[in-house]
Amino acid sequence: GCPCVMLSSPEAVKFVLVTKAHLFKPTFPASKERMLGKNAIFFHQGDYHAKLRRLVLRTFMPEAIRNIVPSIESIAKNTVQSWDGQLINTFQEMKMFAFEVSLLSIFGKDEALYFEDLKRCYYILENGYNSMPINLPGTLFHKAMKARKELAEILNKILSTRRETKREYDDLLGSFMGEKEGLTDKQIADNVIGLIFAARDTTASVLTWIVKYLGENPSILQAVTAEQESIVKSKENGDDNLTWADTKNMPITSRVIQETLRVASVLSFTFREAVEDVEFDGYLIPKGWKVLPLFRNIHHSPEIFPQPENLIHH
Repeated sequence: GCPCVMLSSPEAVKFVLVTKAHLFKPTFPASKERMLGKNAIFFHQGDYHAKLRRLVLRTFMPEAIRNIVPSIESIAKNTVQSWDGQLINTFQEMKMFAFEVSLLSIFGKDEALYFEDLKRCYYILENGYNSMPINLPGTLFHKAMKARKELAEILNKILSTRRETKREYDDLLGSFMGEKEGLTDKQIADNVIGLIFAARDTTASVLTWIVKYLGENPSILQAVTAEQESIVKSKENGDDNLTWADTKNMPITSRVIQETLRVASVLSFTFREAVEDVEFDGYLIPKGWKVLPLFRNIHHSPEIFPQPENLIHH
């Protein structure tokens, strides 16, 4: 329902998302903001966005991830074992896996007693996310908004428990609670709810596409398997937990992930809105118009990637 400009060149996308990012504000349908919480990082730009971005990145920097690699590995092993002899829906299972990992990154290991309730609320929220935003009893949207309220209540409980124990926490919630950051409980809740939401679907989607592409390309599957098996073999004498260093020693696996991100283009596009009249390359982008960088078009352009539909076989 809005006039839109579509961007299909890397130069235009860089202009909007990087060099002139201050002229294009993030924008989402109002129902999405209500559901995730209007203080969530996705809906802002400027100082508040920069502060949140710094806190979020700190949790996902190598130093932070290094410590939880063994825990992620054990979640992965348990997940795969639970499939034994079962017929599974890959996407649903990957969503469960990504959920466990995101809860670990955000809450550490301490809040496990809340995880079942958090999961239950998330499934309801997710069901209503793309529904018609009609807030009447019985609608998916109404149920989702009730689940959203319950999520905020669970997070408030976790925050107050943490404040009583006065311990230092090195997870994302601990970063958000750091006094000097001065975030309100509502801002913290909106961001935690939003980030789990963002982490789950996109990650699960990438993992599902990886499984699909490996299944369709036996030679690539063989190369990835050999690479992983050589890492397992190299650990037989010592500590058999996966480490951060091991993950840096997977060149073929890493390229399969990169190539999957290109071909599947899990986020086809994103939303921005021009905050003033902007000119790019002789074109006028009027103030208030939506601007959509089309990642999929770029990732599938033969000018940038020869034979774009083929996974790269080297």
